[in-house]
Amino acid sequence: MIKGRRRQPRPPITESAAANMFSRRAVLIGAGQAGLAALLAGRMGYIAIAQNQRYTDLAESNRVQMRLIPPRRGWIVDRHGQPMAANRSDFRVDLIPDQLEDPERAIAVLTRILGLSAETVARIRQELGVAQGFQPVPVAEHLSFEKYAEITVRLPELPGVSPLRAFARFYPEGPAVGHLLGYVGTPSREEYEAEERNPLLLAPGFKVGKEGLEEVMEQQLRGRAGAARVEVTARGRLVRELRTVPDVAGPPLRTTIDAGLQSYAARRLGEESGACVVLDCNSGDILCMASMPAYDPNSFSDGISHSEWEMMRQDERHPLINKTLNSLYPPGSTFKPAVAMAVMEAGVDPEETVSCGGGYNFGGRRFGCLGVHGPMNLHRAIARSCNTYFYTMGRRIGIERFAAMSRRLGLGQRFDLPVVSQSYGTIPDSAWKLRRYNQEWSQADTLNAAIGQGYVILNPLQLAVMAARIASGRDVQPRMLAGNHPAPAPLPFNPASFAAVRAGMDEVVNGAGTAGRSRLPFPDIRMAGKTGTAQVRNIGSDRGRAGAAWRYRDHGLFVFFAPVGAPRYAGAVVIEHGLGGSRAAAPVAKDVLTYLFDKDRAMEALLPLEQQWGGTMAERTARRAEAWAARADGETLPNPAGT
Repeated sequence: MIKGRRRQPRPPITESAAANMFSRRAVLIGAGQAGLAALLAGRMGYIAIAQNQRYTDLAESNRVQMRLIPPRRGWIVDRHGQPMAANRSDFRVDLIPDQLEDPERAIAVLTRILGLSAETVARIRQELGVAQGFQPVPVAEHLSFEKYAEITVRLPELPGVSPLRAFARFYPEGPAVGHLLGYVGTPSREEYEAEERNPLLLAPGFKVGKEGLEEVMEQQLRGRAGAARVEVTARGRLVRELRTVPDVAGPPLRTTIDAGLQSYAARRLGEESGACVVLDCNSGDILCMASMPAYDPNSFSDGISHSEWEMMRQDERHPLINKTLNSLYPPGSTFKPAVAMAVMEAGVDPEETVSCGGGYNFGGRRFGCLGVHGPMNLHRAIARSCNTYFYTMGRRIGIERFAAMSRRLGLGQRFDLPVVSQSYGTIPDSAWKLRRYNQEWSQADTLNAAIGQGYVILNPLQLAVMAARIASGRDVQPRMLAGNHPAPAPLPFNPASFAAVRAGMDEVVNGAGTAGRSRLPFPDIRMAGKTGTAQVRNIGSDRGRAGAAWRYRDHGLFVFFAPVGAPRYAGAVVIEHGLGGSRAAAPVAKDVLTYLFDKDRAMEALLPLEQQWGGTMAERTARRAEAWAARADGETLPNPAGT
């Protein structure tokens, strides 16, 4: 049997060998430690020397912040320098979403301090849900100093709450200038993107123009932002202000508007739904462009409530629409001066008569007149508003001639004005109908157009321009911004044509015409004009009567100029569903012109009317809002027109 080999024992480790082994390991570990130390030292040196400026800047940015100071908007003033849109000192509170740690607690504390309504709280929660980053969510504006101070002392426990002392937009004339000026509001996401993410649009309290002159002239009114360099704690609390570059306010914007006249016209329209436009017919300056009812731009700038918005949205008088520019109406008989001008320029003798037997027969159909007028020449036809005369002459000269004349007088035109939009209506002709309906123009179309019905629709500003061009004989271009402009050029028509039409319009008010009750209360100043009644809907025997539902009544229109001998002012008034021009529109024009010649007398006429209507514009609006709030349980909005 072979026995296995026995393992040889390891030689013993001598003290010398152990010492050598320890020395080698120590050297390796030491070298590693030295390399690591060198690496750390190099990195520290790199950070301390090469990256010194970078980390200094980062540290400084944690300690010091730059905050934008929103610029004050430029004032909008009238032709006399009276402010129509100004700025006033204001205390407000916003929430900054990215800085909020406990939104519900912050809202609860603010609700207790400020007494926020349930609707406001719901709105804040909704806006917080869609807000982007540092986009501020408004909580409340126009706070008292006591409330502002109470929130300020609680800031350490309310991260994300931003109380500000700033400037708020203020409109002294309220709804009277709503459609004219627009309002300001918090920038939308679309506006932020359109301005390439301009950080100014995210600054708490900063607002941009919405609608009207505020929107169109935004860049001029905005001014230039300032900046504050401030020291803050790690929690973002202000320690001290280091340096401030002040903002530069926007320059004032001077308009052609007469603020007093604008306010008076808005008040004089009362509870009616309509528009009043007045021009200086020598220059084209728009002195007044009132559209009522209207929203209060102060309410919109502060953030309108859902209830108030619904009230206006459902109001059948449409307070959100600028009726001077964006509402279109059949002009009715106010169109006849333009047709009369075309008749004169076509060579028709103004003394030629047409016998009016109460209407005009054509193609087996009778086109009615307003009465049986007997023999009518151009002068009497304008004064008595004889449809039969204009049917006859309109058919004789043809649609092309009086359509072309209408356009030369400003009808159907779009004017170069600083407005968000304008509807320019329709002056039809044969080419238009073929293009629009693929139908040939008919003689019946000509008869309807000759009395301002059928396809003819216009806005009140265009009617005012027509009146100004007839009154002055010049190519008046309406303008809204003050400045040096060339005088309007003469229109290329026979002065005798203008004289004949003016004389007929003078007879409308100061002779045996349709608006004799609206003569001016001055022995030496006369107003000339032309009434119009525009059919809204053919509802048989009730058409145009007070017994018909408000929305089915005829519109009342009136175009005018004064003084007759040396025209200075011209304009137009449209009263929606006003039953007729002589009844509803002409009295408004009379009082508005009275204001231009004698303010005290005009105010004496207005105050009793406001008492009859139930108080001032603000009082009536407040009562309407209260009534709406009381019916917020789903009942139908009462008819504001009172029928």
